[in-house]
Amino acid sequence: MGGSGSKAKGVWPFSGNGAGGEAASDGTEQSVTRLKASRNATPFIFTRRSSLYYDEDGDLAHEFYEETVVTKNGRKKSKLKRIQKNLIPQGMVKLDHPCIHVDFPIIICEV
Repeated sequence: MGGSGSKAKGVWPFSGNGAGGEAASDGTEQSVTRLKASRNATPFIFTRRSSLYYDEDGDLAHEFYEETVVTKNGRKKSKLKRIQKNLIPQGMVKLDHPCIHVDFPIIICEV
């Protein structure tokens, strides 16, 4: 049954053939060397998509609310109504410190 994974071997350091013994360790060393040789992919993330939005006034926040006055049975009651229209996403934000990608398959710290 077909998976969506790549058929390429030796892309990640721990993608061996599953056989025990010295052949598996040689395959691991070879794939680690191959990983170091190809600098196309890096395990670090330098930017991320921001969860903040700009409103019409240029204010920046996660959510925007508008105070509305509701009259019910002659009593005035104020409610907060969430604004969801005319908001512009902030876009991509550069991270202060690079993070490691969640799909990076190497154990960094073993307890």
